[in-house]
Amino acid sequence: MRGSPRISCVILCHNYGRYLDRAITSCLEQEPGKFTLHEVIVIDDGSSDETEEVCLRHHANSKVKVIRRSRQGFGQTLTDAFLVSTGDWVAPLDADDWFHPSKLRTCAEVMTGGTLFVEHWEHVVDSDGGPLLEASHPGGNTSTLVVHREAALSLLPVSNEIYFHALREAGRGIAVRDPLTFYRVHPRSMTDRGTPGVSQDYRAGVCIALSDRLRAMYETPPAWANTRQMRRISWHFRNLAFSHRVECELQRERRLAAMLLMPRMLVATLRAHDPLAPWRRSLSTAIKGRPAVRLLASPAREGRP
Repeated sequence: MRGSPRISCVILCHNYGRYLDRAITSCLEQEPGKFTLHEVIVIDDGSSDETEEVCLRHHANSKVKVIRRSRQGFGQTLTDAFLVSTGDWVAPLDADDWFHPSKLRTCAEVMTGGTLFVEHWEHVVDSDGGPLLEASHPGGNTSTLVVHREAALSLLPVSNEIYFHALREAGRGIAVRDPLTFYRVHPRSMTDRGTPGVSQDYRAGVCIALSDRLRAMYETPPAWANTRQMRRISWHFRNLAFSHRVECELQRERRLAAMLLMPRMLVATLRAHDPLAPWRRSLSTAIKGRPAVRLLASPAREGRP
């Protein structure tokens, strides 16, 4: 890519008006670097709170665009983030999170060569923005990604940001260990990490759907991968689905069901050429009957698990 990358920040909002101003401001107040802040787009997905009022405060800023519409859900909103933006790269942001001032500058520094996907670490905070975890945490969720728009278009429509991780598995991604997003966990967060098995069951379903999508692309692979890579990546996400389902069964105290998944997970591991270590860890947790993921004490939430 020649010249400075043009980055579109797209904020996904449904009834997060109380957090939205901080999200918008965090995009507008990015430190200068070898990039251009092309636009800040707010997709108001059928909000009924103060979201419209918050957007009006930024009406005079030509960088900020607002799209208001009836509720269509998280997957469609994430899909639209790439359809309506016009930058070279897209930095999606859940409206209850916010960016560190150095996010775009740091990510732009690694947008070189064939890189199409950048992910980074995060600070996990509570509803008031205070630290929830002492140490920074690996990312991978919506607000910790920056994705090359043209490459992302080949994966649309998506139901979850996991779809874009296929670019990383194709060797076109890079991970930055700097915590460049503040990821907020609160009672009305879209992610339910408190009900046993809910998040893992949902993620397993997303991985299976992505695996099937990649299989359908074997005959006409996208520019960022060949057919052989697509087969391997498809099996990789099937393997991840089995891993999530093992964890789901253990969280729901169904140890036998978890054990019965292990042979299928092993086959997927071998077909994907993935390391055996994760399969061994899943086997160990299944034998012990102990979930590997610590649940957060929070009520069920509305939206995506």
